[in-house]
Amino acid sequence: MSTTHATPFTLEQIGTGTARFPTGVPIPTHTDQMVDPYFKSKMPKEHQIDSLLFWPQQPGTYPGLVLLHDRWGLTGQMKDLGARLACEGYAVIIPNLYGRLGGMVTANDDVAAALLERQNDAHVITDINSCCEYLNTCHFAKRNIHGVVGYGMGGSYALRFACHRKRLRAAVSYYGKPVTPTELMRDLFSPVLYHQAGKDTWATQADVEQLRSASAEYAKRVEIHLYPEAAHAFCNEMKPASYAPDDSALAWERTAIFLKSCLQGI
Repeated sequence: MSTTHATPFTLEQIGTGTARFPTGVPIPTHTDQMVDPYFKSKMPKEHQIDSLLFWPQQPGTYPGLVLLHDRWGLTGQMKDLGARLACEGYAVIIPNLYGRLGGMVTANDDVAAALLERQNDAHVITDINSCCEYLNTCHFAKRNIHGVVGYGMGGSYALRFACHRKRLRAAVSYYGKPVTPTELMRDLFSPVLYHQAGKDTWATQADVEQLRSASAEYAKRVEIHLYPEAAHAFCNEMKPASYAPDDSALAWERTAIFLKSCLQGI
């Protein structure tokens, strides 16, 4: 999937790394590790989040993005998306949302559905919040200038997280299930961009209409774009039956514009 606009950075200018940190507690800093010689050898009591990092190598600080994977796990496609978002000028972290389930990756729809069914929403929201706090410890990321982008399952969590973190600046949901009950939208803290697949049987048209109605009722900024002929996962190159390259490219351009309006120049 190509990007039609010029990006600030090329893939060759993007750094990559891994991170592992506890969830639901203050994130240990470099200073913490320096003053405690046994820090790394201590057995952590909290769940540890395994994640990938992508950021521009040019010196500076960049707005942070938490990229949330679909129900198939942290696939190669998600890694490509992380690098592409970094090319747009962001410090990107991709947590493995299946860490408590063994960190699985699958191409089997039945297995993916079973993994999704076993997810604990409260744990995932805590993990996403900890990713934001981890970005606050990174020398290349701006403090508390954060957005979240999610696909499918991750898109559902992006919407829910936008109703959780008060300091969130932007949320992008690709065909995620809207927040239920809709009364939670009263606490939506950030602008939202939602990409709706017109032929989606998972996040249905009725679901999206509820999102539209709730955003109007509570006077929230929710921008919804409909792709009439697109099926669920129309941006997933690994799903040839549903992948729609033209719609995917258009959705990416809209995402880039939206994120820039919310996060850049701050």
